[in-house]
Amino acid sequence: MSDLGKVLRYCRRSFLYVGLFSMFINLLMLVPPLYMLQVYDRVITTRSEETLLMLTLVVVFLFLVMGGLELMRSRILVRVGNKLDVLISPRLYSAMFQRSLMMPGKPSAQPLNDLTTMRQFLSGNGLFAFFDAPWVPVYIAVLALFHPLFGLFAVIAGVILGVIALINEWMTRALLSEANGQHVAAQDLANSNLRNAEVLHAMGMLQGIQGRWTARHREYLVLQSRASDRAGLLTNTSKVLRLMFQSLILGLGAWLVLAGDITPGMMIAGSILMGRALAPIDQMINGWKSYSGARTARGRLEELLNTIPAKPAGMPLPQPRGALTLEGVNAAPPGERLPTLHDINLKLAKGEQIAIVGPSAAGKSTLARVVLGIWPTQLGHVRLDGADIGQWDRTALGPHLGYLPQDIELFDGTVADNIARFQEVDANAVVEAALLAGVHSMILRLPEGYDTWLSHGGASLSAGQRQRIGLARALYGSPVMVVLDEPDANLDENGESALAECLLQLRQHHTTTLIITHRQHLLQQVDRILVLRDGRVASLAPPERLSAVARRTAAGNSVSGVTTLRPSARGHSKSHEEPKS
Repeated sequence: MSDLGKVLRYCRRSFLYVGLFSMFINLLMLVPPLYMLQVYDRVITTRSEETLLMLTLVVVFLFLVMGGLELMRSRILVRVGNKLDVLISPRLYSAMFQRSLMMPGKPSAQPLNDLTTMRQFLSGNGLFAFFDAPWVPVYIAVLALFHPLFGLFAVIAGVILGVIALINEWMTRALLSEANGQHVAAQDLANSNLRNAEVLHAMGMLQGIQGRWTARHREYLVLQSRASDRAGLLTNTSKVLRLMFQSLILGLGAWLVLAGDITPGMMIAGSILMGRALAPIDQMINGWKSYSGARTARGRLEELLNTIPAKPAGMPLPQPRGALTLEGVNAAPPGERLPTLHDINLKLAKGEQIAIVGPSAAGKSTLARVVLGIWPTQLGHVRLDGADIGQWDRTALGPHLGYLPQDIELFDGTVADNIARFQEVDANAVVEAALLAGVHSMILRLPEGYDTWLSHGGASLSAGQRQRIGLARALYGSPVMVVLDEPDANLDENGESALAECLLQLRQHHTTTLIITHRQHLLQQVDRILVLRDGRVASLAPPERLSAVARRTAAGNSVSGVTTLRPSARGHSKSHEEPKS
């Protein structure tokens, strides 16, 4: 059973209460026709005002009870919807997070919208029809007690409306499902466009990209309109037929009264009961769109949760020390079959610093993600202190790792919140990380220092400021291993000096460090340089050894994408910026 199914099963006790209340509500629905029956056949014939008063008082009391039960039933369903959300949303959020790792570049919050659709259906009136429908045979049986022709007429009317409901499902299900798929795709495309609004605006791409979104959105509107037209035809047909049947049974009752088979009270009561018997069927047809949407949403949620099952909690491992080993690692971005990395073997002792260099698309950023366990390996193992990186609980391991990606993403919150990784802010640890990253004085110059609120991903900061705050976040809590992917991409001369000093501090703290860079002064500081070429290890040696090799090559050339390791000015312009591998 899926996680969503388990949560719904956990809520079944509440559904049983709703069913119990529905039973009493539907029994009380017999009060109006019985009241009319008594008024016509007893009060009017006996002309007894006392009987009318007592009947009216009893009916008013029963209606008040029914109203209270309706209110309780509605409130229970609202709380069932809220319970469903509370119980499944953490698991759903985690699955969304894992899917964004498995499908980089395609994040979507659609599962949260699907959960809202399900909750609204459970909390709305559409679900009541499914609890009231089982009582339709009871109303038909009462009609049959009045006269067999009443029962037969009600059965025929119910069958006709039931067939219309089935036709409605058959004619609209595929269209609604396809329309929902197009709507989700259009939303994802719009979200992707909004994330790149600056590029679209700067290069005048808005019209072209908007045209692609418009095409998807129009397809959704066409499919939705076709489904709505079909459903509208059947819904209106059902409504008209229900009213017609309710009127025709009154005519049938009048004919039976003239024949002396039933009383006038039975005629009126039969018309009311007929309306009540057909109401759940008509209500189901009217609410079929919301039911279909909830069913489609549940299907997508089930698919997501089944595709990304919850990871069982393993035995806690001791705190890592920082020894890293890669054993025959082949890896590629999620969804790709051809490996980007081929047979990578590497061993780093605790506190060792290594630089990763190579031309664009050599696999440097892929290696960084594989080392951190962000992307899985196709073959081989990444081991931290001898344990496969996948064996660690990420919540326990995360505080011991630091990561600075190429694209710095800050989040809505204060500077201190971002550096503290949105855990409880330890002021001393935050300042210590900022000092280590050389960003403390810069933060103090912000309007409110560490309490400065960053919104929209820190859009008010420069790229260099975001990168340096991201570096402080990576260093927060004294991690045992730090991976820095082009940490100097947006830094000025002062920032580069601070970065060089940070690497010296990490060495003193015995922090295992992997840094992707082409800057000569940073390459001279590390213990070894790993040169990647086409996803393979071209060389792995200390800087001085590569310098000797470089001196034996032609002056000014590079060794496998590494700028010649000769002394140069610290402010040398960056010539080897690269996109993500």
